[in-house]
Amino acid sequence: MKDLHIDGIWSDAGNHSDVLNPATGQVIEQVAEAGREEVDAAVGAARRAFDAGPWRRTTALERGELLRRTAALLVRDREELARTESLDTGKTLGEGRIDIDDVTNVFRYYADLAGKDAGRLVDAGSATVVSRIVHEPVGVCALIAPWNYPLLQMSWKVAPALAAGNTVVLKPSEVTPLTTIKLVALLEEAGAPPGVVNLLLGPGHVGAAMVEHPGVDLVSFTGGYATGEKIMTAAAKGVRRVALELGGKNPNVVFADADYDTALDYALMAAFVHSGQVCSAGARLIVQDGIHDRFVADLAARADRIRVGDGLDPATETGPLVSAQHRAKVEGYIESALAEGATLRAGGKRPEGPEYENGFFLRPTVFSGCTRDMAIVREEVFGPVVTVERFTEEADAIALANDTEYGLAGAVWTSDASRAQRVAGALRHGTVWINDYHPYLPQAEWGGFGKSGIGRELGPSGLAEYQESKHVYQNIDPVPQHWFKG
Repeated sequence: MKDLHIDGIWSDAGNHSDVLNPATGQVIEQVAEAGREEVDAAVGAARRAFDAGPWRRTTALERGELLRRTAALLVRDREELARTESLDTGKTLGEGRIDIDDVTNVFRYYADLAGKDAGRLVDAGSATVVSRIVHEPVGVCALIAPWNYPLLQMSWKVAPALAAGNTVVLKPSEVTPLTTIKLVALLEEAGAPPGVVNLLLGPGHVGAAMVEHPGVDLVSFTGGYATGEKIMTAAAKGVRRVALELGGKNPNVVFADADYDTALDYALMAAFVHSGQVCSAGARLIVQDGIHDRFVADLAARADRIRVGDGLDPATETGPLVSAQHRAKVEGYIESALAEGATLRAGGKRPEGPEYENGFFLRPTVFSGCTRDMAIVREEVFGPVVTVERFTEEADAIALANDTEYGLAGAVWTSDASRAQRVAGALRHGTVWINDYHPYLPQAEWGGFGKSGIGRELGPSGLAEYQESKHVYQNIDPVPQHWFKG
């Protein structure tokens, strides 16, 4: 059971944990669980590889080639990785394949970007001065990814970190570690030198030890807001850099003039893909008066027909929640919504049948009559639950959409091109879709306003997160200036 990867060596540890299939509740695999000793060893290996190893002195083109070779290996192992992701997270096999393709594209994008990052010249206002800005790696980076998109979210961190010349210590969620183990093996196969990529497994205390370690220069974390606050506090000691993506409570605004059938179809996808376990899920549906009642009725009817099941079953449209504990948390929000006066229009319960007995399933759930004071509207549920609010005027829609402490993503549906641009410009969210939902591009920044986090992943800014900018000022014709007369 050699699942930890430290300084180029696969090793075991004293403790182990079970990895479960959310669709069956059965153990898929046992994996090693790191302790403080392994954290020290991994950070130490990354530090040595950064300070004295060859990686820091490689060219950007050489680093890009490593990423490109890794992308080729991801293509080779696509089906195995997609199946493992489905088993580990519960998502459908089709979603798993999309994830692996997206991971491959992220590695390709940063492979290309690495070679184009040449810094810039600065006009110093003198013919005898050459002034330039160069980019250097930050150092040792602790990369901590969540359980809902374990491989994809890790790729958003590890690809730019390596492209910039950093060394890394990876920790996936203890709930879904399997594809990250495979990714580290692929990076090793692609030629990553010992100590450049290190892997630790285990629950929260392992991540906390990484964050607190004085040998770490940067922490990148995707996950919950409360954990993000703790990371910022820990990183303040030593003034280490942090990059945080902390989820969202995302508005999906539908105007009466939108293409009705398309908006309805995408509203279902926005809320229920991967059982709503998506940081950018369209969990807050905000619908104009003229179509509100019909839209809610049709949404509920369609939600009731969604086929819930094992992600490996081709007939399944959405899978289980990731764990029994997480399902219980989502069910708690459903109970509170009923207590606060929301109207249950669909779902709200576990599906019945012998095929569902041992898995962590929950029916897609629709609530109408929702108001801003309800916990289910304010807080990130992270499950197959959508709330519906109504509005009359454009200004009302904007006010509702922005009335959140989060600001990760949102969408507007309208056939009025001017209105689309006005509303998109007014929304305080890091990504705004117009007449669409959920697509992202590796070359476009991803991140949020407010409590949705700090910094950006993807795009050129995603590379900049892992770089230090240095100003090199050279006087090419120095002569005495006689600054002092003595």
